[in-house]
Amino acid sequence: MRVSALLPEFPWDTLAGAKAVAAAHPDGIVDLSVGTPVDPVPPLIQRALAAVAAVPGYPATHGTPELRAAAVEAMQRRFGVSGIDPAAVLPVIGTKELIATLPRLLGLGPRDLVVVPEVAYPTYEVGALLAGARILRADGLTRLGPERPALIYLNSPANPTGRVLGVEHLRKVVAFARERDAVVVSDECYLGLVWEGGAASILDPAVSGGDHTGLLAVHSLSKTSNLASYRAGFVTGDPRLVAELLAVRKHSGMMVPFPVQSAMTTALRDDEHAAAQRERYRARRAALRPALERAGLRIEHSEAGLYLWATRDEPCRDTVGWFAERGILVAPGEFYGPAGARHIRAALTAPDDRIAAAVARLA
Repeated sequence: MRVSALLPEFPWDTLAGAKAVAAAHPDGIVDLSVGTPVDPVPPLIQRALAAVAAVPGYPATHGTPELRAAAVEAMQRRFGVSGIDPAAVLPVIGTKELIATLPRLLGLGPRDLVVVPEVAYPTYEVGALLAGARILRADGLTRLGPERPALIYLNSPANPTGRVLGVEHLRKVVAFARERDAVVVSDECYLGLVWEGGAASILDPAVSGGDHTGLLAVHSLSKTSNLASYRAGFVTGDPRLVAELLAVRKHSGMMVPFPVQSAMTTALRDDEHAAAQRERYRARRAALRPALERAGLRIEHSEAGLYLWATRDEPCRDTVGWFAERGILVAPGEFYGPAGARHIRAALTAPDDRIAAAVARLA
């Protein structure tokens, strides 16, 4: 059987019609459908990449000691997470690659249950399907009943909703998982982009009790450092689990290129560029959110991350069409699960002039 037969249709392929309508606008399309960074890679990161471009030889799967130390320091400095062993940091070829392969890397199969959020990044489900595992969409622990999941995904701040899970909720999930010997994987790619209130890592001592057993935190540099094209991320947490991932990835040749590791080290050591990028996104959000609300949409959650989760209380494809008629492309909420069927996701990842164009068209 073809592996692709196990997977759903790639969601963005279904937007071709709406994209064509939006592209026909006299002033061109405003594409708010994807979370692709559009701002330049900061010069200091470019220089770090170029400085080692002539280095031959294979890079270390585990990453350089400098990279792992920089990740530990950044987790402490930026998010208040202490107690990470540098040996328990593993660079990955973009976090989508990790999430898509993680169930298989952990040895999961048809007998295992993977729990994903009810409205979620599609790759959680894809990874489980590729491993042949069973899938349950559940935000609350009570829905699991007597089931004993092997893997529980959390995403806070969430894509697409921007929802932030509180410390008490996270603590309950950790306790539940430990009672059942389940692994908790927390996708924290948007942890540095909180607009209202605060957000905690699964590895925060207030959540984990200072014990990282059974916990993995996934971090990306795509958003905060504009490194989507570099495919730069890392996973950290339980030393035993990270060691297992490292062993399998060594055999598979899954290694981050050395110049990218150098760029990551520089990015993790410097907070100034990340703060500047954060402010760009804050300004775009401040312009786009009220424009959507004035146009009659209701914003839900969206207290963090790079998206506005909105509804016109109608089927999401109707809302996508409404936007397309105005030359704006947004993502239908059904991409992220049945619970998103009456919502759309509008990304903040468009240049300032395109955000301004969207605001004007919505008026």
